[in-house]
Amino acid sequence: MSTVSLSKLSQLRDLSVVVADTGDYEAIKRLKPVDCTTNPTLVKKALDLPVYADLIERALAWGRGQAGERETIVHAVADRLTVGVGTLLSTLVPGRVSTEVDADQAHDTAATVAKARQFIAMYEAAGVPRSKVLIKIAATWEGVEAARQLQAEGIDCNLTLIFNPTQALACSEAGAFLISPFVGRILDWYVANGQAP
Repeated sequence: MSTVSLSKLSQLRDLSVVVADTGDYEAIKRLKPVDCTTNPTLVKKALDLPVYADLIERALAWGRGQAGERETIVHAVADRLTVGVGTLLSTLVPGRVSTEVDADQAHDTAATVAKARQFIAMYEAAGVPRSKVLIKIAATWEGVEAARQLQAEGIDCNLTLIFNPTQALACSEAGAFLISPFVGRILDWYVANGQAP
């Protein structure tokens, strides 16, 4: 990273909180953000990095020792990898790590709540307190309702896939800890429709 880029990052850090949207351990170590956020795509990409080789081996060994349907075991291994990446990243940031519930569950409140509780239990078993974790949930109607339930249980939520003020208001009314609007995608729409600011 160039000196100019680091200077811009330093300026941003003076005015805001820097949150890394990556699972890249070395980048987070170098850039020193306050928080970091991941999603299934970022976790998959991060697992190509050498720092995660041991985590992968342990998760696969665990999976090979499980009985049951292959698809269920594959999902369980993926969850272990997701929380494993988040656990390592939590050692690098003073703030929180956001871990995303898969978008396949975006329209199922009960499944979203169950997955969030499972992730929190896995983090706590790994020694990461829930106070360092945000559960990232798609801001569908069902996702907002899941966040309402989880917040009431002391599980803080980061609502994402927010494209309009109505969604943001619904998240606020549900007591969501944080929202993550897709600012870039909103700008893309304005540019595509000849209404760029």
